Amino acid sequence: MISADFVLAGARQIATCRGPAPKRREALQDVGPINDGWIAAKDGRIVFVGTEKEFKNSVRPASEARTFDASGLTVLPGLVDCHTHLPFAGNRAGEFKLRLEGWTYQRLAEAGMGIQTTVKATRSASKEELVGLCLKRLDRMLMAGTTTVEAKSGYGLNLEDEIKQLEALREVTGLHPVSIIPTFMGAHEVPPEYKDRRADYIDLLINVIIPEVGRRKLAVFFDVFCEAGYFSVPETRTLAEAARRAGLKIKIHADEFSSIGAAELAAEIRATSAEHLINVSDQGIAALASSDTAAVLLPGVSFFLMMGKSAPARDLIEAGAAVALATDFNPGSSMIDSMLFIMQLGVYQLGLSIEEALNACTINAAYAAGVAAEAGSIEPGKKMDAVLYDADSYVSLLYELGTSRVRHVIKEGKIVVRERVRVPGEA
Repeated sequence: MISADFVLAGARQIATCRGPAPKRREALQDVGPINDGWIAAKDGRIVFVGTEKEFKNSVRPASEARTFDASGLTVLPGLVDCHTHLPFAGNRAGEFKLRLEGWTYQRLAEAGMGIQTTVKATRSASKEELVGLCLKRLDRMLMAGTTTVEAKSGYGLNLEDEIKQLEALREVTGLHPVSIIPTFMGAHEVPPEYKDRRADYIDLLINVIIPEVGRRKLAVFFDVFCEAGYFSVPETRTLAEAARRAGLKIKIHADEFSSIGAAELAAEIRATSAEHLINVSDQGIAALASSDTAAVLLPGVSFFLMMGKSAPARDLIEAGAAVALATDFNPGSSMIDSMLFIMQLGVYQLGLSIEEALNACTINAAYAAGVAAEAGSIEPGKKMDAVLYDADSYVSLLYELGTSRVRHVIKEGKIVVRERVRVPGEA
């Protein structure tokens, strides 16, 4: 018999999203649903998933085991947000108003706004202030069902302030239940003090900041904005090689505003993910489809910037790419912190099926964040991360819009949101 110290009993439906990661093509249509579902966990890890009859034949709860009644509720794996810019200060509401008046994202950048506005605010903020901001944002994400978050620096653009952002993420990790995967993104932009000597900034990244981040193990990934006007394909290649030498895995902001071969480069250098891809070429799609590099799509950006164009999700899926979805939570192009909303945009904007969108926000997102062995599905061996919704089935989450159906959230076998209220003291 299987021993357990936590039992989730009698869910109306569990969408397990189980199976090998990443899911591609037809596999994206399978969310592994179980009606009248039961889950058992021990020491924060799942040890059983199945029906009540299977549970009673297989599991023996310990005398002190906690049982959580999930009657009438739909259960999903904890959602995984595999692309965010969490540790920033300030906001760009004023620039948002300018965009509504016709300013483009690129025009704001040329006027010294955009990313530079947030760089100024983040440089001025203390590490303690960044920690406080991150905790508030993570509470909102958790209340919307997100239990794992990738978080990028990139608003310091110097040694001191990039390290400050990453140190803030490390502190937050011990203070909040949401799992954090830190990413160093000093190659987000060339800072204004290096405007006329970009080679010197790249040299600073390669010889000073990247080695320090690697030495102190402050990040898992290195990310670079490979885009016209930011970092070229040759520069990205050089930076990625330096990051790998420092022990960091690679992510690439690829082909967001123009197609410059960034997706092809990501596949060539075996990056963990290529992200954005709004203007990915046919060659880029083919390269990603034949690689292990995840294609992370960020429909909130197209929506927030009112671009009138989205990443070619159907082409990517049909070609065989490993497609994931994420919020790109950031103050300039996607002030969105709800993965459920992103799942809905995946259906309504990108043309994904309900099952494709659900897998893209769970198991494939976990793959893109490098944590598919730990999160993204409800199956034995993984963390007991689950979201319980007031819904008849997972279909209702994409059908009933404009309101949160999250009722409870479980993180590593602990109740961290109960009856829509954040449970204090759980980390």
